[in-house]
Formats: sequence, C-alpha cells, structure tokens
Amino acid sequence: MNALVLNESEVEFTAIRAQGAGGQNVNKVSNAVHLRFDIAASSLPDEVKDKLRAMRDQRISSEGIVVIKAQKHRSLERNREDALVRLRELIASAAFIPLVRRPTKPSRNAQRKRVESKIKRGQVKLQRGRVIE
Repeated sequence: MNALVLNESEVEFTAIRAQGAGGQNVNKVSNAVHLRFDIAASSLPDEVKDKLRAMRDQRISSEGIVVIKAQKHRSLERNREDALVRLRELIASAAFIPLVRRPTKPSRNAQRKRVESKIKRGQVKLQRGRVIE
C-alpha cells in the first residue's frame, strides 16, 4: 500500500469538554474532540479494513468503529488535527506489510574463515597457561 488517502468526509468530529484543569473556561468551552471513523463504511481497501478490524486496540469497538479522544491541546482545531494524525497512524500501521525474510546460507569461504578465526582464538587462549620451565 503506497499512499492511502483518508477521506475526511468519512470522519465525524464531536466537540466535548476536556478533562482536567481548565481555568476560567472549564465549564464554558468544549475543546476536546471525539473522532469517530466507521471502518466498514470507509473507502479504504478491503485488506486494510480487515486488518483494522482484527487489531487488538481499545480504540476500535466491536462494531468496527474507531473512536479517538484528543484533548492534549487547548484549542479545538489543534485537537482535531491531533486526532486525525492519530487516526492516520493507526491506518498506516494496519496497512504496513512487513518484508518477508528469506534465510540465506553462509558461503563456504565465510564458513572457512569463521572456523579459522575460532582455531586461532583457541590457540591464543592455550598460550595463556602456566609456564613450565
């Protein structure tokens, strides 16, 4: 998956009141954001949808809806951006395909050099013994 495009019309934002200290505006201003993203109704490829549903992430409900709460920043717009970034990271982790490691065999020359170095090291250690006069 080269570049997945997240259609922002598929993302639903809800402004909520943030937790914690807020000063004078704590009971007046809704600065936190709830982001809701329905995996099944999205335009993502089917493989990515399946991987997202199979992920063991507490932000993904059993109905296949991603819910992200963003309240790091004091402004609503920055919290929206933060929630979108976190959603993109989640989708990117589901779309990531690890490279398949193909085991290789060491060459004969590499094997020979390895054994020679071990023999040489063993001889050095043998010379450390007690000196007999």
